[in-house]
Amino acid sequence: MPQWIRSIADFFQVDATALVRYGARILAIWALAWVAAQLVNLIARRIEAAVDDGNDLITTSKEKRGRTISQLLRGVGRIVAFSIAVLLTIDVFMDIGPILAGFGILGLAVSFSAQSLVKDIISGFFILLEDQFAVGDVISVAGTSGVVEKMTLRVVMLRDMKGTVHVVPNSEIKVVSNMTRGWSRAVIDVAVAYDTDLDRAIAVVRDEAAAFSDDPAWKPQLDEPLDVPGVESLGESGIVVRVLARTQPGLQWAVAREFRRRIKMRFDRESIEIPFPQRRVHVTVDGAADDETIRAAGAAGGA
Repeated sequence: MPQWIRSIADFFQVDATALVRYGARILAIWALAWVAAQLVNLIARRIEAAVDDGNDLITTSKEKRGRTISQLLRGVGRIVAFSIAVLLTIDVFMDIGPILAGFGILGLAVSFSAQSLVKDIISGFFILLEDQFAVGDVISVAGTSGVVEKMTLRVVMLRDMKGTVHVVPNSEIKVVSNMTRGWSRAVIDVAVAYDTDLDRAIAVVRDEAAAFSDDPAWKPQLDEPLDVPGVESLGESGIVVRVLARTQPGLQWAVAREFRRRIKMRFDRESIEIPFPQRRVHVTVDGAADDETIRAAGAAGGA
């Protein structure tokens, strides 16, 4: 037996053979824990590969759910493997029965004092079970909106458009507004001036919508061709024509931005005016007025 093992055994005042036996058991425990963690990672990767359809442009609901489950599996799997390894390591040196009993009593006490934590975990379980949202979805919960970056049984992490990460406890989630489930819709309002030939303007918008729907670069991102119902409202400075675009999940914002760019360029070519806020002032002068007063009133009305 190597001298360094005997030195360690003498330092701890234990038998060298027992020290080797303990060391071998501990090494085997942590080796099995490492294998278990790798197995969990392998299963998580297999889940992600099974739901991946090879299209990086569009993320389906199946892919989002697969990524969510794999993420939770990795997190829970590491915690379980590490916890079991720690308990088995302690059991090498002492009986962990009384420790486990103490943990049970402690857990009962904690459950009463940390009811919010229990509520978070229970809520997270039902969110996952009911598939309310998944990693990659754009949702609005608890007064904040953003992309779901991470989910655990306790919290949800959202990143908003400004890059800020919001951590929301699952028990605080009362209503979920999911903007990327199944399909999405872009609502695009196009305004034209009141003195524009309205029928011609609507015809131009519909023609551009049809061309956009047939564009090979954008057609795969649409769930169906763009729809132009017609006049949506009569605004203060212009007439609003509404365009509806049903898209693949999460692509409504990109589709809306591109169509606005195209319709602006088309209106420029067709000499259709996009209105801007205007104000007309009517001035009434009571009684007789000299030329100077009339000119002053006219100047005020022109301003």
